Amino acid sequence: MTDNSQKSSHRFIDKVRSLGNPRILVTMLLAFSSGLPLSLTGSTLQAWYTVSGVSIMAIGALSLVGQPYVYKFLWSPLLDRYNPPFLGRRRGWVAIFQFVLVLSLAIMAFMNPKTTPWLLAFMALLTAFFSATQDIAIDAYRTDLLHANERGFGAAVTAFGYRIALIFSGGLALVMADLMGWRATYLIMAGLLALEMLVVRFSPEPEQRTSAPTSLVKALVEPFKEFLTRPAAIAILLFVLLYKLSDVIALSLSTPFLLRGIGFSLSDVGVLYKTVGLIATLFGAFVGGAWLGSMGLFRSLMVFGILQGLSNLMFAILAIVGKSYPLLIGTIFIEGFCGGLSNVAIIAFLMGLCNVRYTATQYALLSALSAIPRVFIGPFAAWLVEDVGWINFFLISVVAMVPSLILLWWMKRKIDFNATHLG
Repeated sequence: MTDNSQKSSHRFIDKVRSLGNPRILVTMLLAFSSGLPLSLTGSTLQAWYTVSGVSIMAIGALSLVGQPYVYKFLWSPLLDRYNPPFLGRRRGWVAIFQFVLVLSLAIMAFMNPKTTPWLLAFMALLTAFFSATQDIAIDAYRTDLLHANERGFGAAVTAFGYRIALIFSGGLALVMADLMGWRATYLIMAGLLALEMLVVRFSPEPEQRTSAPTSLVKALVEPFKEFLTRPAAIAILLFVLLYKLSDVIALSLSTPFLLRGIGFSLSDVGVLYKTVGLIATLFGAFVGGAWLGSMGLFRSLMVFGILQGLSNLMFAILAIVGKSYPLLIGTIFIEGFCGGLSNVAIIAFLMGLCNVRYTATQYALLSALSAIPRVFIGPFAAWLVEDVGWINFFLISVVAMVPSLILLWWMKRKIDFNATHLG
């Protein structure tokens, strides 16, 4: 065995052993809690409206339900400033919003897009608010919990846990809805989220503890002031905004595309996302974590961003060929793998940018920026599909990767991507 293969083997064994690290394990499990509500107010909700006969324009407008993910930085200082009366500043907030999410998903289960479309959409908006606030707390907890040398693999298991949640609430939920109806599906998903409260109860406290800002004014002002005084601060914000744009455009209407544009069934889409998507996530997340350690953060962001954009060509090919199960499997696998790679890189980048004193606010600001395209692209994407068709729509999504990569190349001169703290 060569020295390089021995080193690769040892790195793989070390990564597997890391799963026994309580910090890594909790990070993965809470990523599942963070990802579960997203599809239930996004693509799965779109599928529910689609099979109920709602128009494509109305379905596209449903993406606006995700607006709390964009604006969450506005109330994130509250989670930095105040401590719940139990489980500490980070875990306490996670537990509170897990509880209200369980209730809101259960209420959605008893609604129907045929009879109360606007009421269900409003409840989905409220659920998205609770989910976005849970994300603030989980992101801050993870960033405070992980040691600097654990961020790469921590980002990998975060992407993995998040994608597993999307498979449950996206692919598996569609199969369940096909077999047992939407009410039972949403109630089961609420039950899964309730189990996550046990994870929070028995998870460790961060070793590095910092005091909360002494006033609400300081909690509101200081995180933004500290960030905006850094070199290339504006370029960083633009990069975070644009990095996942290519992926977001392609996936914004992927469910209606596969169901209505190509003609696959709910079970077809659900089963394949569950099986092929799971395999792709395993490869994408863990390979991305391993490669990030050897390639470095800058090269990972660049290479993974290119692969993420090019993977959208598979959707264009599927639109040309039409209904083909082998091609659908290949499309889901490549999209999942490349999306997993880019998720690992951007999560590690965001964690490195945060000042530990203001983790909740700064991470919320950065992740909210990355959520803007996902939230607001829906109506534009629906108009674009009707104007240029599915093939050109996916080709446009490939080109959308270019601006972020130009920004990344420019930032290389301003930021030490090898530093423990990128600020």
